[in-house]
Amino acid sequence: MADAKSDPAKLSFEDALKELEDIVSKLEGGQVSLEQSISFYERGEKLKQRCESLLKDAEMRIEKITLSADGKPKGTEPLDVEK
Repeated sequence: MADAKSDPAKLSFEDALKELEDIVSKLEGGQVSLEQSISFYERGEKLKQRCESLLKDAEMRIEKITLSADGKPKGTEPLDVEK
């Protein structure tokens, strides 16, 4: 796991996801104490929230290209994100 004292809010998506994957692997392995499991779970929840926040921000920035009748790009509009 990355430095356990690092603030999840400052991690990149990739770093937060990697740490979250490491936590899941350790928890699934069943070789950690109950206290460690609780600590890992709490950290994992914060990392999950960070990843979700970064993904939502990315979705809001994505635009789709609109095409004219002849198939050429004519502009952009916000991406329709299903909720």
